[in-house]
Amino acid sequence: MSDLLRRQVGAKRDGGTPWKDVRFRCSFHNTIYDVLKGRGFKETDAELDWDFFWCDKEWIHDTFDHVHLQPNQRINHFRNHFELTRKDLLVKNIKRACRQAQRDGQPEEVKRYNACTPTTFVLPQEHSMFVEEFKKQPSGTIWIMKPIGKAQGRGIFLLDKLSQINNWKQDFKWLKKDDDRRNDDEDKKEPEPYVIQKYLSSPLLIGGKKFDLRLYVLVTSYSPLTVYMYRSGFARFSHSRFSMDDIANSQVHLTNVAIQKQNDNYDEKRGGKWDLQHLKSYLISQWGIEKVTELFVGIQDLILSSLLAVQKVIIQDKHCFELYGYDIMISSDFRPWLIEVNASPSLTANTPLDYELKFAMLDDVLTIIDMERYLGGDEMQIGGFDLIYRNGCRVGPPLNAVHRCYLGCHNNRAEQLARLARSLGSSEQERRLQQEKQPPDSKSQAPYAETGRSNPKETGGSGGRPPLAAGGGPRRAAGEARSNSQVRQRSSVS
Repeated sequence: MSDLLRRQVGAKRDGGTPWKDVRFRCSFHNTIYDVLKGRGFKETDAELDWDFFWCDKEWIHDTFDHVHLQPNQRINHFRNHFELTRKDLLVKNIKRACRQAQRDGQPEEVKRYNACTPTTFVLPQEHSMFVEEFKKQPSGTIWIMKPIGKAQGRGIFLLDKLSQINNWKQDFKWLKKDDDRRNDDEDKKEPEPYVIQKYLSSPLLIGGKKFDLRLYVLVTSYSPLTVYMYRSGFARFSHSRFSMDDIANSQVHLTNVAIQKQNDNYDEKRGGKWDLQHLKSYLISQWGIEKVTELFVGIQDLILSSLLAVQKVIIQDKHCFELYGYDIMISSDFRPWLIEVNASPSLTANTPLDYELKFAMLDDVLTIIDMERYLGGDEMQIGGFDLIYRNGCRVGPPLNAVHRCYLGCHNNRAEQLARLARSLGSSEQERRLQQEKQPPDSKSQAPYAETGRSNPKETGGSGGRPPLAAGGGPRRAAGEARSNSQVRQRSSVS
């Protein structure tokens, strides 16, 4: 749909092809690569001479601290994104935010933080605390152990007895000092850090099968915190009927696609996924709109609570944005639980519908990042993304709306982008008409004043590349006052 903005906005500018000025690098050859090429950006393999880089996490960890980026350059990870996306640090930051809310006398915030995740401990550091909690629980309580550094369900197992982790516990090398480790000629392998959570042994089932939700959340800034949520997503289903009789069967208890693909009943056509809108419609038909609306509002609140918990520890950088993949589980009492946050959600599609969803979502991400400087900055919806938090305010539908959040509602991105393109195109046309009415001298300077470039006639050079950072754009500053008032109008009471 980016072609609408090209025709209505970009083509009406001087030069007419702002998208061709954007050079990109991409560490992946999957759906995101197709989107970048589809927008008309120019690919480059230069180490640093690019405008947009969809990089992997390793580049952030190994290279980001050793380079200086230009104002126009954008990358898709924050420097210490792991504060949110590593399982142990996520739990640590939520617990810290909860304690701070207690000290500040904010009982509602305390309640929200406590409702984010099941009871969780980090091993080996909190092993004694876990044992104490384990002994308080009724006999037969199930716990799930997850390695903090692995994905796609690898290394996860369930347990109901302390003896089942004795082999892991008995390796006390993590207690030794560094000097002792260096002098130890025996096995130098340390116990792998894990998180252990109270298992949701009573999940909401559909057709007797367990599922979780994959949702997409875009953060463009942590200071101020600015959050967009994509209306669409999908439920990932187990291909085996749920039962607590066999806790060792990962195909019953884990919904990861990598695990389910090994099932003999794996559905290649649908990939074990169900579109979020269809899921929401089904839930409404079974349990009613009020109960389901409360559930989806709770999911949005849970996501915002996790982001607020890390807002002060994430290093803000104007070059950075991040697309998170949130994994949410729903218990049988219709409570949402945060299972995991992914810094690099899979962008490889395994079905045509999956590709269509991810391509549209990523195209809208790039529209929000606005490398071509199309936007005015006061938009509340862009494609399938809705603004849900900005400038300390939660944003949502009007108070008299049927739904209290847009998650799982009809994704009207095609119609919305068409309206947006027409609106921005009219603004661009008005700008050009005003420019034509200006005296010749000021008229010749107008394009350079608007884009921030220097006039090559004055500098003796080419004027340089236009600053393509998302913070620019002539309409963005002008729309800031309108934005604040609209945020207040759409603030949700939830």
